[in-house]
Amino acid sequence: MGALTLILGGVRSGKTAYAEEMARRLAGDDVLYVATAAAHDEEMQARIARHRAQRPPAWQTLEATHQVGAAILARPAPPVILVDCLTVLVANVLLPFEDPFVQAASTAVAEEVEGLLRCVDQVDAHFLVVSNEVGMGVVPPYPLGRAYRDLLGWANQAVARRAETVLLLVAGIPLTVKGAR
Repeated sequence: MGALTLILGGVRSGKTAYAEEMARRLAGDDVLYVATAAAHDEEMQARIARHRAQRPPAWQTLEATHQVGAAILARPAPPVILVDCLTVLVANVLLPFEDPFVQAASTAVAEEVEGLLRCVDQVDAHFLVVSNEVGMGVVPPYPLGRAYRDLLGWANQAVARRAETVLLLVAGIPLTVKGAR
């Protein structure tokens, strides 16, 4: 059974940089970086390129926008697996649904998260999962935003329950929510 650390934070809070530094400390160059974003537009392409440039070249990269747990299980596991990020993964699962409030959307998100957590239970590695904390802001004015916020909040809770350690990054500073740093 693998170890699990959930690293939460707001937009540009430093959560990915913190997770990458933690991965370096734990495993040096023997890291699998699981990227959940797809490059749909120029801004996202530039963002992905920046993230790639920040990572050590020796790190393995797995691009998986869906069924992340199964994708990880299909390959040999290094000592550290960094999943960046649950926020985008939930969006990838939710966006194909015309009505984000249908039970099928909730079920699809739950199955994706449960698949990732089953993977954590089956792989002897330290998982670092990065996600946005979206529940501290205003209620989104449109239905898709509300459904997304709710489902990501649920996903974060599910991962946090399984995690030994949960950190909240605020202005680049890690605060321990659960476990030890």
